[in-house]
Amino acid sequence: MSADNTVGSVSVPLRNLLNSIQCIKDRVRDGESNESDGTFNLSNFWDTLNQAVKAVSQEATKLSLAFSKPPLPSQQDGEKLSESIMKSILTLSTVYYWLPKSQGVSLRRQVRDATVEVLEGVAQLVDVILKSPLQSLSQEQLTSTGGVWSACDQFAQMPRDNKAALLVVLSSQTGVVKDAIEEIEQALSEAQDPFNDVLDDDLEDDNIRGNQDTYWSEKDRQVIGPCQGLMKASAACLRKLTSAVKANGDVSEPQNVAQLDDLADITKDLSPGVDDLALCLYPPMDYSGVENNASKLAAVLKKVLEIIRSSHVCGESELTWVQFLDGAVDHNLQKTKDIIHQDS
Repeated sequence: MSADNTVGSVSVPLRNLLNSIQCIKDRVRDGESNESDGTFNLSNFWDTLNQAVKAVSQEATKLSLAFSKPPLPSQQDGEKLSESIMKSILTLSTVYYWLPKSQGVSLRRQVRDATVEVLEGVAQLVDVILKSPLQSLSQEQLTSTGGVWSACDQFAQMPRDNKAALLVVLSSQTGVVKDAIEEIEQALSEAQDPFNDVLDDDLEDDNIRGNQDTYWSEKDRQVIGPCQGLMKASAACLRKLTSAVKANGDVSEPQNVAQLDDLADITKDLSPGVDDLALCLYPPMDYSGVENNASKLAAVLKKVLEIIRSSHVCGESELTWVQFLDGAVDHNLQKTKDIIHQDS
């Protein structure tokens, strides 16, 4: 049998494998969990899931090694490899489906995304093997194999319950909000004249410094103050909520698990709100846009604080800062509006 025929015959099981992985990946991404009436053992789920992930990693490694140097696997060996990796993928997807929504939508979403990432990694590896010269180990194949390992390894760091899943969401939101606040502070700390570091000889147009669209007016800077206050209130809310969840978060009761999901969903609106407000503060400043985005962020913040207040994570000590931030939101929004409309 010629080399070309061998390549062709071993490609068939690989192509079938790739199609099957794509179908399973789509089902995992869009499918619903198997909600059971019986008692769900979360610890047992994680033990089984980690074993399934380890098996996928090992099978992907075997597949990559088989196609890393000549001779090529026979069609029969190719079929065995494909069947073996397919079995591990089916096991992984089946175990994922065990996780019911009652354990938390946030947790399930993060497990789903991680599972999909593993399936995408294996699919990419199979695709690379099909497209690469099968006599040599390409850099792309090495990278794809490493991608599968990396996707599998992240399961070790995953949140184990819905409380931990919410903390992951809050950490992500906190980072984005902090970055937006720091960028505005950095821009404000720079000189008002954006061309102060350019030599006069380099300026061909004497009127370039007269372009008010390139830097803030005094009124612009006054408007930015309370807008920063809203952004900092968002950061403080996320920081305080994180501490409250760590101290009081509970996953033993279904209603508490659901409250943690509500907090995850509403706090996800904070970072886009802060980003939108921050972006419209740059010159040339459109006051109507600033007022609109400040109002939107204030509304989200008020909603977040309302949900915190009615949740089990809010004890007596938390109520103090919830009320303080609620007042701070009202104060900064009103101040923003007053400055914008003071000359109109």
